[in-house]
Amino acid sequence: MKRLSSLVSTLVRSAGSFASSMGRGGRGLLVLIYHRVLAAPDPLADGEVDAARFAQELELLTSCFNVLPLSEALGRLQARSLPPRAVSLTFDDGYADNLEVAAPIMQRFGVRGTVFVASGYLDGGLMFNDAVIEALRRAPRRFDLSDLGFGVFDLAGTDERRSASERLIVELKYRPADERRRLAAEILERAGGARPDLMLTTAQLRRLRDSGVEIGAHTATHPILTRLESSAALDDMAACRETLQGILGERVQLFAYPNGRPGQDYDARHVAMARDLGFSAAVSTAWGAAYPGCDLFQVPRVAPWDESSGRYAARLVRGYLQRDYSLAR
Repeated sequence: MKRLSSLVSTLVRSAGSFASSMGRGGRGLLVLIYHRVLAAPDPLADGEVDAARFAQELELLTSCFNVLPLSEALGRLQARSLPPRAVSLTFDDGYADNLEVAAPIMQRFGVRGTVFVASGYLDGGLMFNDAVIEALRRAPRRFDLSDLGFGVFDLAGTDERRSASERLIVELKYRPADERRRLAAEILERAGGARPDLMLTTAQLRRLRDSGVEIGAHTATHPILTRLESSAALDDMAACRETLQGILGERVQLFAYPNGRPGQDYDARHVAMARDLGFSAAVSTAWGAAYPGCDLFQVPRVAPWDESSGRYAARLVRGYLQRDYSLAR
């Protein structure tokens, strides 16, 4: 991403101010969603930003937008006191690189983000999608998973390996959690891949909080909540909050629905659970900006990544115009 010229930066600020002020009764808030920030680019995880790209994005954000901690931004959203072009940064799942790579860059730019942690993966856990990616990184060219129902993969190059991992992740995502975990582990074992250590430890989580990053809850086991019985969903949400509060010694106020698509990954039952458990707000992955009067337990988020700084900025400005996120009721 090249740096925006002063003229383009001025145009972005003007367009952003206009777009973010079009809501009824107050300005809008864009909440950005990240997962990992890699030390270097990874062709099998091209949806994740690397350190250099993240620094460029923060340079753009801090020069053209007003970046606020999420809790502060949501409070100001309610009070109708947001500045124009308000943005908050969030990270899902609880990767160690949020501390090792992202946090120092955020500190350099004076930005405070929020990390939503799936507590069951602390201290050596491995998410199923990461197991699949690592398996496809190391698998032989002919990778036979036909007995598992996935067919035979010809992994001739990086593109084929990336495509295969994306396909397997999609096929596993909505399986029952135990089946999904078992199959991902089996695929990794067959590939002969070592189990990667990607998630935060308990000690790292405390250091992340101490660096100025706010910690939110993201369930214990990262299930698709709509695939669970209500009691199991409630238990999983509550267990995460209790674990994180025990580690941090403070109230955990914010929650993120796993996957986060309203009506598909969570529904009105889970919105009520988040309220009843004592969270002050919850975020989804519905696309759009939050405006005064929105449901604070269904705050939308956007994934702004793009190929150039100009397109990235334009995507953010357009995000303020999207307010019909069809949230579950």
